[in-house]
Amino acid sequence: MRHLLLVCALLVTLTGCMVRLGVHEPAGTPLDPPPARPAAAAGTLSVLVEPKDGIGKVYQLINRAKSSIELTMYELDDPTAEADLAAAAKRGVDVRVLLDQHLEKSRNTAAYDYLAAHHVHVTWAYAGTTYHQKTLTVDGRTSVIMTLNLVAADYADTRDFAVIDTDKADVAAIVATFDADFAHKAITPPDGADLVWSPTNSQSSILAVIDGATRTLSVENEEMDDSAVITALEKAAKRGVDVEVVMTAESEWDSAFGKLVRAGVHVRTYADSDNVLYIHAKAIVADAGRKDQQVFVGSENFSVASLDYNRELGIRTANAAVISVISATIAADFAGGTPYAT
Repeated sequence: MRHLLLVCALLVTLTGCMVRLGVHEPAGTPLDPPPARPAAAAGTLSVLVEPKDGIGKVYQLINRAKSSIELTMYELDDPTAEADLAAAAKRGVDVRVLLDQHLEKSRNTAAYDYLAAHHVHVTWAYAGTTYHQKTLTVDGRTSVIMTLNLVAADYADTRDFAVIDTDKADVAAIVATFDADFAHKAITPPDGADLVWSPTNSQSSILAVIDGATRTLSVENEEMDDSAVITALEKAAKRGVDVEVVMTAESEWDSAFGKLVRAGVHVRTYADSDNVLYIHAKAIVADAGRKDQQVFVGSENFSVASLDYNRELGIRTANAAVISVISATIAADFAGGTPYAT
């Protein structure tokens, strides 16, 4: 899974026309106004940090569901989660699961077959689009917006975040989008209070976080291949923002890392090897601890495929508790990384 996304940009080039004719609206134009700074959501937000916190809370939400469960997942290979979903369906919960087939059908087939055999309503996402979203919604009241796939083998050594969101506007928007995606119907996803969707508003929202920073930027991502994001990070460093980027080292990102370092960005990496923390999280914290602090966290990688074509979901918020946790986590990861040398 860690290396599979590296081919997304090529696949998009080859299938771009098919994707544009799929269930999604095209991304916004460069003339679209930048999103306003996020306001405080009406519901509560909390965040899980993986691997430290574990995903017991996710299992708990599934097991406590009373009426409905909606799960959109890029890759599903977690026997515990699958058994919990089956058990929920058995006790009368309306369980619906949407799985990616554009890139992950072979990996998801075992989970698909198991769920279907246990009376879960499971379907493949639209074939022309990569569904990289990772979201669980329970009882129409609580959504978990994740950077992680539900893949048990990845839990022990992978950095990820999961935001638990009870804002009514957010949850309603996520459910409405799920309903359309599950039925393979076109939809422009509603923004809710602070949602970040691909391919509609993700690039503009992410750039707004970067461009709005005045003092500090802390960044984690799995990929660094979107020219607009790279340029925005360079410009931030050149205007005096202290920009720190921490990622897993991959030769594919060397060109981007070189540009960032030459612009004054501090880049640190972890080796892509067993028993070393793997940076799978996708997050940006701007001006942590200051009046205008904000964070983006979600499924979106910094790639053309992820921002312009895929179905993705993240959240952009000024929630101080969420920012504090994510900022501290990225700072610790940065401190443990190796400075990138051009």
